[in-house]
Amino acid sequence: MSPEFLARIPKVELHVHLEGSIRPETVLQLAARNGISLPADTVEGLQAWYAFRDFPHFVEVYVEVSKCIRTADDLELLVREFLEEQARQNVLYSEFTYTVSTIEKYAGLAWKDQFAALQRGLAYGAELGTEAQIIIDIVRGDSLERAQEVLGWVKEGLGHGVCALGIAGEERLGTEMYAPLFEEAQALGIPVVAHAGETVGPESIWEALRLAHATRIGHGVRCVEDPELVKYLVQNQTPLEVCPSSNVCLGVYPSLAEHPLPRMLDEGMNVTINSDDPPMFGTSLTEEWIRVCREFELTEDMVFSLMQNAVNAALLPAERKAELRTALREGFAEAAE
Repeated sequence: MSPEFLARIPKVELHVHLEGSIRPETVLQLAARNGISLPADTVEGLQAWYAFRDFPHFVEVYVEVSKCIRTADDLELLVREFLEEQARQNVLYSEFTYTVSTIEKYAGLAWKDQFAALQRGLAYGAELGTEAQIIIDIVRGDSLERAQEVLGWVKEGLGHGVCALGIAGEERLGTEMYAPLFEEAQALGIPVVAHAGETVGPESIWEALRLAHATRIGHGVRCVEDPELVKYLVQNQTPLEVCPSSNVCLGVYPSLAEHPLPRMLDEGMNVTINSDDPPMFGTSLTEEWIRVCREFELTEDMVFSLMQNAVNAALLPAERKAELRTALREGFAEAAE
């Protein structure tokens, strides 16, 4: 399957972080205009900085980049540029994770101002022909009171560009302390998308399923270490948001060749392919498809099936999913001509 074909096909992405998608040039631009000191002042320097020793080092760099966002205009610019890139890659629909609490903490930017900027950015994306919704996440380690505030923002934004409550950050810190909030979210019908099974093993996935009532699992690749969990995920067809290059860059697996994606597919898991933090991991959604197709010899039918998985797992009404399925079929046919 040619890279040209993979570039042309329509796509859907469910696991990508807004702050982790900032173009390196824009990071430097925001740092300069907002008086933020970074370890690098060139694109090449930033790319060298993005050589992560481990997950804590990644979080450290991620937070420093996030601190460059100071105003509502900065935030709107990021959404617009992100959606321009998604449109360029023929991504029809995206769900991106965004950490409101971090920007409020370091920039003092109120939720209402962030929300308005996000909505303006989404409207711009619609003009480009690419649709998106936002997952607002709790950062593990934050207080229960802070997490309650995040849930409040999700409740306010639900149906107005926000589609779910997320939880991310250091998996070793656990999910248990936030269980009451997830019970409340479930009672309100708010979907939960939980990062788990990336830097911590199967126990973090079980916790996300049992305590957070997770609709989808972000990453989830460590599930292969637990046969009972594999069986559960296959039986329930729980969607897994797999980000292969991210897993390699953060040392979850030594190389793409050693990634468990083929086994996950062979077991019949409900897998989707995603880019996570593309500039930080030297990738893009299209590049992820090129890499996995080359490494694991995926067929066109397999790519189509995985893309359908993403549509099915999207937090959208049934009629909108049906429209996306039609667009995928037509787009694949056109790309193959």
